[in-house]
Amino acid sequence: MGKVLIIVESPAKARAIGKFLGKSYSVKASLGHVRDLPKSRMGVDIENNFSPKYITIRGKGDVIKELRSAAKKADRVLLGPDPDREGEAIAWHLMEILGLENDKKCRIEFLEITKNALHKAVKQPRLVDLSRVDAQQCRRILDRLVGYKLSPLLWRKVRKGLSAGRVQSVAMRLICDREQEIQDFQPEEYWSITGHFQTGENSLEAQLVRKGKEKINLPGKEEVDQALRELDGAAFVVSKITKKERRRNPAPPFTTSTLQQDAGRKLNFPVKKTMQIAQQLYEGLELGKEGASGLITYMRTDSTRVSAEAQASVRGYIEQNLGAEYLPDKPPFYKSPARAQEAHEAIRPTDISRSPQQIKEHLSRDQYRLYKLIWERFLASQMKAALLEVTTIEISGNNYVFRAGGSVIKFAGFMRVYTEAEELESLLPPVKEGNSLKLIKFEPKQHFTQPPARYTEASLVKSLEENGIGRPSTYAPIIATIQSRGYVYKEKKHLFPTELGQIVVNLLKEYFTDIIDVEFTADMEKKLDQVEEGELIWQDVVKEFYGPFEDDLLLAEKEIAVIPVEEETSEEKCPKCGRNLKVKQGRYGKFLACPGFPECRFTKPFLEDTGVSCPLCQGKIVVRRSRKGRKFYGCMNYPECEFTSWDEPVPKYCPECGHFLVRRGKMQKLYCPQCKKALQDEEQPSASGVQ
Repeated sequence: MGKVLIIVESPAKARAIGKFLGKSYSVKASLGHVRDLPKSRMGVDIENNFSPKYITIRGKGDVIKELRSAAKKADRVLLGPDPDREGEAIAWHLMEILGLENDKKCRIEFLEITKNALHKAVKQPRLVDLSRVDAQQCRRILDRLVGYKLSPLLWRKVRKGLSAGRVQSVAMRLICDREQEIQDFQPEEYWSITGHFQTGENSLEAQLVRKGKEKINLPGKEEVDQALRELDGAAFVVSKITKKERRRNPAPPFTTSTLQQDAGRKLNFPVKKTMQIAQQLYEGLELGKEGASGLITYMRTDSTRVSAEAQASVRGYIEQNLGAEYLPDKPPFYKSPARAQEAHEAIRPTDISRSPQQIKEHLSRDQYRLYKLIWERFLASQMKAALLEVTTIEISGNNYVFRAGGSVIKFAGFMRVYTEAEELESLLPPVKEGNSLKLIKFEPKQHFTQPPARYTEASLVKSLEENGIGRPSTYAPIIATIQSRGYVYKEKKHLFPTELGQIVVNLLKEYFTDIIDVEFTADMEKKLDQVEEGELIWQDVVKEFYGPFEDDLLLAEKEIAVIPVEEETSEEKCPKCGRNLKVKQGRYGKFLACPGFPECRFTKPFLEDTGVSCPLCQGKIVVRRSRKGRKFYGCMNYPECEFTSWDEPVPKYCPECGHFLVRRGKMQKLYCPQCKKALQDEEQPSASGVQ
């Protein structure tokens, strides 16, 4: 066999692949896309059946020259970009640029960078899948038509520099609609009564759940007082004890969506960061003497399928390292979503014997944490179910029933390795049916119903997937785009729409109902799938969309009046030109900018006062942002004063030392950084205190 040239996207991937192939293979990187639609104009010939006009991406001339030179020297060229639509499109563009013949089998595909996978791939090249290329081309052209036709309308009617996207607009709508639900929400009052009982040397807490056979309903204080009057003097007895064995099955191995959600919940990773690190793990990292190795399978997937080879390997690992009692009788099967690409696998380690601890020294902290999450989830997915014994105790008195529950892990199963949430054993005191209990006290509590929670990046990904919006490769770009355009900002992990985002969404709702409609966008995703499967012609899909869209554009241009978006004006003056600075909303929140842009480009951080004085110089403590956009708190007199805090200071003061308090932890409890202790609820001080 002569010299074979393999072209992939990234140098890291090229290095990892080169390690597994012999000297007869040369591996080069295209550094991503080499051709695309031009940035300066639409690049789509609408009159000529939406024909795209591709150009070489600026700065890629030397890369293309090197690839052409290498291709001439090679006897054979194999194209190995990522195994998805975008990767197929990159392969097609490379084929066009290098002058490879359409009927030559030059496309190789591998879901993991391992010796076996690569040797199998180079032995089984296939034709470039033009249907998959067409599906990607169709998406690209649809997005280009929306962006380059709708954006100028927004410039004229709302504000210069705005842009709109086909799929991103639906994500914005979800966030704006949720915000409106929160604003419209009317809280309703309800109460609960907890009974504290004595049984021998132990105590037992139980919730009031029934009166007779009717479920208890305590909408207000009046009903609570009535129940307490009827319970006065009651004799309490254990009326029923129920024990049930509950089987808890492991979760499937990760897909793109579930990885992004779990990494957000457990590691506090934004979606974009999760995908960047997953890409590094897939493409390969240096592991000391072992060299560069791919650690996980391809991370853009909606399939939960696991290869027979991988299942055999993990079953051997479980039996050898955890014990045969943790091994199910047969490998588990997990059903993938209806639209999943079953040619793909779930995200899993390429080698289960490569434990996170074993390679920790070669990984960055974040790489280690994400790899550990993926490794543990996959291992757990192939283990036996956990068995829990759930105990329910009912306590009766004067026709009222209180209930207490607890669970004990009888067999940990997969939970020895991985759990979705913390599963703590909650033991109940030993009691028997008919035992009398002594009442210690009743504890009535007032509650109010809560509005729906704002989206986090993780929950937005879940909603996009459930609604059929986008594909695994698009979740991260969608979320990054709506934040970078200033339509949405993130505060304490939650996504908030800006005023500008709400204006744009309302305008789109009124004049472009299809673009902003969740069902329409989901249906378009199905059509793109049908293009990939060869069931639809991509030009027909674009034509069907563009006709009504063009009509909507003409109507909107005629009917929409200019929508003034008033910017908040600061009292601060621009030090360069003397104008009053404007408060702008950027990707990481507010900042101050000169209204004289582009003549004057002065900007500075927007300092939001916390109402707390600096303990070092008595200046104001203000909200600041790190280079990565993370919020922290610092003295406004920086750099003269270097006081900083990651915890939010509040204008409340410690009753012991007088130091200001901060909010800390998931529950945002008040904490004294000087005494180094959290305040209990009954200790929570008012805003006044010793200073």
